[in-house]
Amino acid sequence: MHAIDLLTTGPAPRRILALGAHCDDIEIGCGGTLLRLAAAGVPLEVLWVVFCSTPTRAQEAKASAAAFLQGVKSSRVVVHDFKDARLPYSGLVVKEAFEALKPEFQPDLVFTHFRDDRHQDHRLVSELTWNTWRNHMILEYEIPKYDGDFGSPNFFCPLPKATLSRKIDLVIEHYGSQASRHWFTRDLLEAGPRIRGMECVAPEGFAEAFYVRKAVF
Repeated sequence: MHAIDLLTTGPAPRRILALGAHCDDIEIGCGGTLLRLAAAGVPLEVLWVVFCSTPTRAQEAKASAAAFLQGVKSSRVVVHDFKDARLPYSGLVVKEAFEALKPEFQPDLVFTHFRDDRHQDHRLVSELTWNTWRNHMILEYEIPKYDGDFGSPNFFCPLPKATLSRKIDLVIEHYGSQASRHWFTRDLLEAGPRIRGMECVAPEGFAEAFYVRKAVF
């Protein structure tokens, strides 16, 4: 059974919480899987939450999320304005933002950052995810970065090539503010899914991969 089958079985609607430290993290880390879920015919309710932004990047994030979430039953996008690379130093108010989410949305599935990510903002979001949702299915996604912290994930979601292409198209289309960064290229955004696709023998050669530390169905 593929990961996508596990994620689309059971009672509907599926309530999905997607958490990202920065405006493009959700799209890069699990955007292809979200596109597959949205296309699977399951009525989804999605809460999409970003913690760090500027006014320009917040506009990009909202437009990008709307594009990724086309076809879902209902969605809400929340973009906070915490400072990039300084999230741990705002720990109390970030924790309060997490606590505010808990009573208003009970997810079946949570996407968050990899616990051992070397970016301090990513780590804090992951830590607070586990601190806030203790009996939920949590998938930790990975983000390519200078630190080279890719590990060995244990949960794979194969992606059709067309789905990966759409994911990359949407990221490049909506995040013009990142165009000058040397890592912001189609080749780089395809490289990780190509490696993960090889590891899980994905039918079309591409996959997104996640870390599952506790599975609760």
